[in-house]
Amino acid sequence: MSPSAVTSLAPRLGAPPPRLPERLVPLLEAEVPRFSKPEIARRRRAVAEALAEAGAAHGLLLGGDRRASPLQWITGWPASGNNMAVFSDGAGDLLLVPYPNHAPLARILAEDAEVRWGPEGSQALAIQELVKRGAKGNKVGVVGGMSHALYERLAASGMEGIDLSRAYTRLRLIKSEEELDWLRIGCALSDLGVEALGRDSAPGMNEHELQTIIERAYMPWGGLTQIHFVGLTPMADPDCIVPFQIPRSRLAKAGDIIFTEIAAGFWGYPGQVLRSFTLAAEPTPLYRDLHAVAEECFNAVLKVLRAGAQATEVLDAAACIARSGFAVCDDLLHGYGGGYLPPILGTHERPSGPLPDFPFAENMTVVVQPSIVTKDGKAGVQCGELVRITKTGVERLHQAPWGFRRIG
Repeated sequence: MSPSAVTSLAPRLGAPPPRLPERLVPLLEAEVPRFSKPEIARRRRAVAEALAEAGAAHGLLLGGDRRASPLQWITGWPASGNNMAVFSDGAGDLLLVPYPNHAPLARILAEDAEVRWGPEGSQALAIQELVKRGAKGNKVGVVGGMSHALYERLAASGMEGIDLSRAYTRLRLIKSEEELDWLRIGCALSDLGVEALGRDSAPGMNEHELQTIIERAYMPWGGLTQIHFVGLTPMADPDCIVPFQIPRSRLAKAGDIIFTEIAAGFWGYPGQVLRSFTLAAEPTPLYRDLHAVAEECFNAVLKVLRAGAQATEVLDAAACIARSGFAVCDDLLHGYGGGYLPPILGTHERPSGPLPDFPFAENMTVVVQPSIVTKDGKAGVQCGELVRITKTGVERLHQAPWGFRRIG
């Protein structure tokens, strides 16, 4: 099997996602998409430098999930838990998988790593390899979150485990041009999901069926669900202010609002798009006002975002929320693409934590998502999406139709 083979999906699935640049279609349709050798070399240098700064010559890359794993960022293996790789500057990676049936695919996707499984388990094999590489008596940088059990196991083998998760987060803040292209595909796939929801939802469907509509739109193109939160409630008597993380069997009815937050990923690079719809009815005055404030806030924040902008400028731009008498029920803005990244911002009235001490920078990607709600906790709307920070402003990466749209 050729990892770079391209077989067009268009004859069966129709045209590729609308508005996806033509140059990215071969990447979308590749049997196994790959980053370039220079891009991988850039990442390896960055990890090696982070290890050296911490006084470590060797590292363990952990694969906690398929969203932002340092394991996938370096090796290409989109692993779930209990996968790890031994990383040493100037040496090949050893990728350790927890199940023997995972090894064949891992050898295809992580083409430059040695892949191994053993009944001893990944941690034991990793420590054996680290000892073999001369790590005993030295620091070992753990990238991806270190458990207490792993820390103790390293210590018992004469190594000091140090957590490099913060350093890794810093490495993921600024996207390369190749990463931006993969995010563009993730955004296009996410747009397919939200557009399908706005086209195919109907009275009588429950939230499970609404999520099925979303997934059917992007999964044939290889999209992987990061999240697809859906909420619905009668606009005349609301009791749901944000999309729920777990679907219910509540049935959609005429006069409901349906709102959603969707992140479909392309090999670890997701978009994120938030929209609100009304079902077989026009928005009520309350919901029209809520969405108007959400749009005002979204546009105001986009006007201040640029390389060099400070977090306080975003909070000042969102002052329209407090003036409206409404509130928010989520972070107003957060970094995205490589994890749920800083800066994570709320509002002056409802902060999401301490303000970061760094400005926005070119090629950071952030989600602007004003989830405007009533203060009594009964009604709310969603709008927003992932954008790229440029020198002078933002590039909107999503193309899904904007606005508070009616279904049916």
